[in-house]
Amino acid sequence: MRAPTRLMTAEGGPTVAVYTSRERTRDLLKHAFPRRRGQLIFCRSAAEVTRQMGRMLVDIVVVDVAAPTEDTWLAAACAREYPCTPFFGISALRLGDAPTISRCAALDFADIFSEGIDDGSLRELVVPASFTIRFAATLGPANGPLGLVSPVQQNAWRWIVGRGGRPVRTDLLADALGVTREHLSRSFSASGGPNLKRVIDLVRVIAAAELAKSPGYDSADVARVLQYASASHLTSTAQRVCGTRSASLARLRTGDIIERFQQGRGRSRG
Repeated sequence: MRAPTRLMTAEGGPTVAVYTSRERTRDLLKHAFPRRRGQLIFCRSAAEVTRQMGRMLVDIVVVDVAAPTEDTWLAAACAREYPCTPFFGISALRLGDAPTISRCAALDFADIFSEGIDDGSLRELVVPASFTIRFAATLGPANGPLGLVSPVQQNAWRWIVGRGGRPVRTDLLADALGVTREHLSRSFSASGGPNLKRVIDLVRVIAAAELAKSPGYDSADVARVLQYASASHLTSTAQRVCGTRSASLARLRTGDIIERFQQGRGRSRG
């Protein structure tokens, strides 16, 4: 058995979309999220923010509200369209900025940061609120009810939920656990437990259900963001996992999906 590599959440760090036109804000975010510790996507318009939200799974959005324009507030209003993703504001926070802070709060921003004061701790302040970290923390204890209690099952479960619903390559998972892919597949489903492929499907469908609750996403958007081949692929996966079409996922809670999964849907071929 190979020595395991470090288990990780959100491979490569969070994906952060940043709305700004200021070089200072760009430099600040590049310092907080250096390469290999996060993926930064800089947006110069509200339309670009919306486009990125529909293109890939964004963990965090930062909106520069230091000198807000009409387009700034259009970008900020996306917080209401995508409540699963935390939005943060950043500004110099001068005495006259109270209306800006109030407007960000009304739009359900997670927080607003002060340039100069929060620079050194920006990463530590925003990462715990990211979609992937919160998703992993919420689903972490669910391995028990699913009967995933062996060390291999528990470690695999942590790695899978740490991907936040993104695709999971079983060869990378096996490498992270320090075992062969064949050994992982056999040992994971030992004693009649759910098999690995179906558990991966379960986690991805739960992520799809969470994203589907956001007004800004339709079924096609959710499928695209989570890298399904198509909306019909997401629907067929959801039907296998919990007996419903993707268009109905938004009404299901995580517990509902797990309960349906446990009704004889934990095994798949191959």
